[in-house]
Amino acid sequence: MEQISISGFNIVRGHRPVANTVTLVNREGLKVISLFSGAGGLDIGFERAGFSISVSVESDSSCCDTLKANRPNLPIINDKIENVTSDYILSIGGLRPLEAALVIGGPPCQSFSLAGTRKGIHDDRGRLLFEYVRVIRDTLPKGFVLENVKGLVNWDSGKALNLLLDELSKPIEYDGAVYLYSIFEPQIMDAACFGAPQHRERVIIVGNRISKDFVYPSPQKTKGSFATVWDAIGKLPQPEMPSEAALRVATSIKGRRERHGY
Repeated sequence: MEQISISGFNIVRGHRPVANTVTLVNREGLKVISLFSGAGGLDIGFERAGFSISVSVESDSSCCDTLKANRPNLPIINDKIENVTSDYILSIGGLRPLEAALVIGGPPCQSFSLAGTRKGIHDDRGRLLFEYVRVIRDTLPKGFVLENVKGLVNWDSGKALNLLLDELSKPIEYDGAVYLYSIFEPQIMDAACFGAPQHRERVIIVGNRISKDFVYPSPQKTKGSFATVWDAIGKLPQPEMPSEAALRVATSIKGRRERHGY
């Protein structure tokens, strides 16, 4: 297995397994802790891959309304992550340390976005990256998947990414044992290459503590075959009147642009 070094951190670069050694695994029932869940977009992808979401943590009440409408039986914690203890997350999700298959989520990205003011870890939202790390260290899932804007990679010459990798790489002592996560080389991926009708470049960081290799998926689409917006919504019926939540969010757009520059 090849390794590279990013500012002194050893990052595992997964190799492609030989085709005839690939084994399909039944992932049904593998439990996931979802952080910064939003309206559940990332959760849906993992559900389609056979995982089950045990608990979601989301501070936006409108997003939680959407989650409840689509997943009425899903335990949802509607609060800021910094107010929520890891023990409470485990309790609400019916989990114990070491039991979850994954922690997933995309911490707020505005602090690192090229379209924003780029205050990074000097911004309260930027420091929420480390709340994500805190939950991983406390709950000890078998692995994790973190996504953020590609600006995280080059913010302050990589300072934020290096701090994040440093925290994720530290040994964790629990119940007389020591656990260590292997982190695979962070990779910037464009959603358009996987069928989305929009270019959304995101850095993906994956790690696990069970000595399993990981290979990022290869792009399914290339320039000339990207999906269009019409492909995605062209056959939808005419819209109804905007919902109360949509109208409420719309009133915040001007202020958000003035505060954050996007």
